[in-house]
Amino acid sequence: MAKKVAVIGAGVSGLISLKCCVDEGLEPTCFEKTEDIGGLWRFKTTVLSVKKHPDFASSGQWVVVTENNGKEQSAVFDGVMVCNGHHIIPHLPLESFPGIQKFKGQYFHSRQYKHPEGFEKKRILVIGIGNSASDIAVELCKKAAQVFISTRHGSWVMSRVSKDGYAWDLVYHTRFKTMLRNAVPRRVVKWMMEKGMNQWFNHENYGLVPQNKYLVKEPVVNDDLPSRILYGAIKVKSRVKELTETSAIFEDGTVEENIDIIVFATGYTVSFPFLEDLVKVENNMVSLYKFMFPPQLEKSTLACIGLIQPLGSIFPTVELQARWVTRVFKGLCTLPSERTMMEDIIKRNKKRIDMFGESNSQILQTNYIEYLDELAVEIGVKPNILSLLLKDPKLAVKLYFGPCNSYQYRLVGPGQWNGARNAIVTQKRRILKPLKTRAIKTSSTFPVSFLLKILGLLAVVVAFFSQLQ
Repeated sequence: MAKKVAVIGAGVSGLISLKCCVDEGLEPTCFEKTEDIGGLWRFKTTVLSVKKHPDFASSGQWVVVTENNGKEQSAVFDGVMVCNGHHIIPHLPLESFPGIQKFKGQYFHSRQYKHPEGFEKKRILVIGIGNSASDIAVELCKKAAQVFISTRHGSWVMSRVSKDGYAWDLVYHTRFKTMLRNAVPRRVVKWMMEKGMNQWFNHENYGLVPQNKYLVKEPVVNDDLPSRILYGAIKVKSRVKELTETSAIFEDGTVEENIDIIVFATGYTVSFPFLEDLVKVENNMVSLYKFMFPPQLEKSTLACIGLIQPLGSIFPTVELQARWVTRVFKGLCTLPSERTMMEDIIKRNKKRIDMFGESNSQILQTNYIEYLDELAVEIGVKPNILSLLLKDPKLAVKLYFGPCNSYQYRLVGPGQWNGARNAIVTQKRRILKPLKTRAIKTSSTFPVSFLLKILGLLAVVVAFFSQLQ
């Protein structure tokens, strides 16, 4: 009989988890409290509690209590996948803004913002410099009289378009570049990152340079922000020191009068009230093994999917998480002891603080390819590039120098897909095809870059074996 799995949330993580459950022969039920796309069977259903079944120590089962149209129901499940993410409870630190009680204008969290209508001719202050803050500021400045962005620490800002017109993550997230970043001293990596970020525009000239520019923080990806600052539609300000009835006083002593609206793009609080302390955030640390499993459970039948901020796409990340979790639920993969898991959590947290800093916004931050490979090893789907170099050098070059994506984890092992190789080899061609809407003659040249990549990969192999001797 198929094991029953409760999938809480029908967003990106939930939908992927549903598919992975079906792939492994599990029987998922999805609970989605909204009526938007994604909830497969139980729309507008709120999960009130997830508690251990009385015989949990032997069965690993959970009692899930839900509410729909005022009616409570409970059901027993063999596993639970928590997929509601961490963008649920807005973090609104009003106590950090003296005078907010006197402010006569409107203020709200960025989660409430939907469209720019109604903000015409307003003077708007956006608190924060993340992706949400930047997107909102750019959109509002087209209609508002003036938009201000207040930032405590600044941020790197980068364009979506990178080398040769490819998306930045296709260029940045390769195994070769990851190897380089891990091989050279950290100080050199951070210096290279600063130089790279300032190639587009000098962040210091725009008042955006990060306070601690040597921390590897998630950059803001926004193609319009620099140009909006350049012609004055957006003005960058320092931290808000105090608010009055109609104005904002900043840390550098400057004052902006006649502020009509304040948008707090101040992030979210990680909280799962229905789990009753099973997932805790204490001492600036999320106590989950590999950001997924509570280590203290007698049975590994509950996991969080998507409770993470990788420096890359969330889709391949949550897919590998869900693939691993479903195999753990089936007993095909096992977890280490509680002690081993706690040691890993503490070690991972120390590494995170060293690389990303202690800010609450970085609690869930992690490197991209290293984390994907960790999960792939657990499932048994990590590609062996050294072996492929002998059997299929063209594919090996694509894997090592090309973008790292979910296709790479469908080449071997459970969930293997016969079309994975072709998808990897033809990826860049397929990316460019919809862009080439004008027929032009192309010059055929010898693929020198391919030859150089082969030589580079051979050099890496030689260096690897030299280290072993």
